[in-house]
Amino acid sequence: MSVKKYQGHAGGWGALKSTASHLIKSKNIAKNIKNLLKTNQEHGFDCPGCAWGEKDEPGRFRFCENGAKAVNWEATSLRVGADFFARHTVSALRKQTGYFLESQGRLAEPLVYDRASDRYRAITWQDAFELIAKQLNRLENPNQAEFYTSGRASNEAAFLYQLFVRKFGTNNFPDCSNMCHEASGIALKQAIGIGKGTVKIDDFEHADAIFVFGQNPGTNHPRMLDSLSHAARRGASIVTFNTLKERGLERFADPQSAKDMLTGSATKITQQYFTPNLGGDMACVRGMVKVLLARHQQAVKENSAVFDLDFIEQHTQGLDTYLAKVDATSWQQIEQQSGLSKAQISQAASLYQQAKKVIVTWAMGITQHKHSVATIEEITNLQLLFGQIGKKGAGLCPVRGHSNVQGDRTMGINEKPSAEFLDALAHTFSFEPPRAHGHNTVEAIEAMLAGKSQVFIALGGNFVSATPDTHITKQALSRCKLTVNIATKLNMSHLYPGEQSLILPCLGRTDIDMQASKAQFVTVEDSFSMVHKSQGVVDSNTDNMRSEPAIIAGMAQATLGKSPVDWLALSSNYNLIREYIAKTLPEFSNMNERVNQRGGFYLGNSAANYQWHTTTEKANFSRHDLPQDIVPASIRALSDNRIFVMQTLRSHDQYNTTVYGYEDRYRGISGERDIILMNAQDIKDLGFFAQQRVDVTSLWPDKVERKIVGFKLVPYDIPQGNVAAYFPEANPLVALTNKGDLSDTPASKSIAVVISAQQQAQRII
Repeated sequence: MSVKKYQGHAGGWGALKSTASHLIKSKNIAKNIKNLLKTNQEHGFDCPGCAWGEKDEPGRFRFCENGAKAVNWEATSLRVGADFFARHTVSALRKQTGYFLESQGRLAEPLVYDRASDRYRAITWQDAFELIAKQLNRLENPNQAEFYTSGRASNEAAFLYQLFVRKFGTNNFPDCSNMCHEASGIALKQAIGIGKGTVKIDDFEHADAIFVFGQNPGTNHPRMLDSLSHAARRGASIVTFNTLKERGLERFADPQSAKDMLTGSATKITQQYFTPNLGGDMACVRGMVKVLLARHQQAVKENSAVFDLDFIEQHTQGLDTYLAKVDATSWQQIEQQSGLSKAQISQAASLYQQAKKVIVTWAMGITQHKHSVATIEEITNLQLLFGQIGKKGAGLCPVRGHSNVQGDRTMGINEKPSAEFLDALAHTFSFEPPRAHGHNTVEAIEAMLAGKSQVFIALGGNFVSATPDTHITKQALSRCKLTVNIATKLNMSHLYPGEQSLILPCLGRTDIDMQASKAQFVTVEDSFSMVHKSQGVVDSNTDNMRSEPAIIAGMAQATLGKSPVDWLALSSNYNLIREYIAKTLPEFSNMNERVNQRGGFYLGNSAANYQWHTTTEKANFSRHDLPQDIVPASIRALSDNRIFVMQTLRSHDQYNTTVYGYEDRYRGISGERDIILMNAQDIKDLGFFAQQRVDVTSLWPDKVERKIVGFKLVPYDIPQGNVAAYFPEANPLVALTNKGDLSDTPASKSIAVVISAQQQAQRII
């Protein structure tokens, strides 16, 4: 392991060098250079990585370093089939890392688990579909099946999937949204009537200030740095609240800027960088409002105003009750919980007040806490006070993860579908869909663990590695009658089969998708509600792989016959799927025509148009108390040792559960993933030293021991009392019931832990 403070800037030559190394590693250099030139282009494919949108600027490369990693990782020439499992048992593969599993190459043929030999063997597609149909149709109740979805699935695949599942008779749709931005959707729906961000990408060119909460775009969505650097260069104030100091939000060199590359110069991104305690962001915003309220009250005495009173009067309700909450919140509580001083919070408030147009953007550093919904509603309150919704250069911007996670929800991948969506589905397809709410991710794990759910089908993703309480999730899957994983690569979820198990290899975003002798395209929706085409360009050995729509159609036809549609006909021509989408969802009218427009089409946003689809028909001020404590007294009582708050995060060589390598360049760490980032003074106070191996135990009021062992301490610029570790290695510490209020999102950024000297040499596998 190497730890060396990174002195450079984000992007620049380091990003180009990393891109080149991953091109070489793919063993498919010439093709992948061509592929990268088609990434996010008009006649190419949508990056399989993040959901950040694209400006319509011809002649520019439209991939970032981590997007290049994703493309190279997917477009490898290596293949995994039955011959691989002839050499490896499932039990032996469990001892390998996720990096090893995925680096073996693309899944090449459908596989079925043979328990006697502990290996997967080949199976025909038709036999696989019949096995699925047999298990589904023998269930006593459709609600005994769970249908998981990764956010990488296209609109066409997601719509077909939800139609199949609802015709089968359940709303059990645990999906990746449950684990990331569920709180954003719930909070925004309650506050402004729509669970999506209100801004377009062009708004970043007009904002006077951009407030960035709880995210690390340099690693997780690097293309966002292009938007932020342009805003910074024209003079916009960028204010960051993030517990860790992250290089991407400090300074950035644009790899497409000749000046930056030739001179070694970089753009300073953040004007003010605040590092609050984990879970302290709500207190930060409450403090800003408290400062601004005092200024407003003084201004009113002078026949003026700080708040946008016309906007508040015309478009909102609940102001007085909310401001009473602000008045009642003490500075002592705000400072203690946020970890920032009143002076620092006042400085942030001044920067906000000075701007006429403000965008507030956030990611999973905000959404993975117990009080995440309340925090996002607090952010929304701040924007409502100043009318910062519905005008150019202003608004709310949750930054989604996977490139179509927002589109999946639009298509109906939702365990709690709206009555309007179900009514439209019933009208279009002439059947009555189930109305009862289904299971989210946490509820699905609990149902499988209890034996109440017996079939698990995953459309993409790596369920074991993505979910909390890793060992419990493994047990839950193993108790199923059937597990089915539709995937491009081997991952840890495939190694915990039910009584019967299938791995079904699907095409990726980069692959040419031939159906009925014609290349098909799919569509995706980015974080800005833009819907655009994605068409694979890679012509390689995909003979025994199938597209996601074709796999879904095969399962549906075997299970339901031709009801309520001819599934195989739809999968042979995706235009037919899009026609049904257009009939069901009014915002997708004339979809086949509109998607062929350059750049696609905008779905619109009701709140941005001052249409408030809430119960009050106004934008609602929320009125939450601050949490009493990020670590409740009942948790603190479980240990006499010093308690830290831990968050899980990604390394730079990682996207979600996929690890591309062992280089966390911007944090200066390489060669190791079992690490704990910790304040140097905290390390000293515990009597420990840098790179000492420690054990970490999480605290939760049940009888389950949650522990990771043999992790190295790495001194880092993080507030005292806070620590961080990589995901998914630290997921065993996240209790299944440690989840967000209203959202049920795992509280992976608020884990109470104690840290002790290593007691055993053997690490948990």
